Amino acid sequence: MANTKSAIKRIRVAERNRLRNKAYKSAVKTLTKRYHEALSAYEASPSGESSKLVQERMSAAFSKIDKAVKRGVLHRNAGARRKSRLASALKAKEAPREAPKEEAPETSQEAETSEAVASA
Repeated sequence: MANTKSAIKRIRVAERNRLRNKAYKSAVKTLTKRYHEALSAYEASPSGESSKLVQERMSAAFSKIDKAVKRGVLHRNAGARRKSRLASALKAKEAPREAPKEEAPETSQEAETSEAVASA
C-alpha cells in the first residue's frame, strides 16, 4: 500500500484513467464489430440501403477511433492502422462487384521502345 499522499493520489488517478481507457477501447471494438456485421450484410445482399448503413457504421467507428487517439487511449499509428483496416475491408468487399478493366493495346511506338529496352 502507498505511504505518501502523492502516491495515494496517483493510485486514484491511474484507476480513473484505466477505467476511461477501458471504456474507449471497448467502444472502438464494439463499433468495429458492428461495422463488420453491416459489411457482411452488404456483401450478402448489396443495396443502396445496406451501403448507406455500412458508411454510417464506418463513420461512427472512425469518429470513435479519432477521439480515442485524441485522448491518448490509442497511439496515433494504432488509430491510423485500425482505420486503414476498416477501409481496406470495404474495398475488398466492393472490388469483386466491379468489372475488371481491360488495358489499352500498346501503340507501335511503345512497342518499339519496350523491345529496345528488352534487347539492351
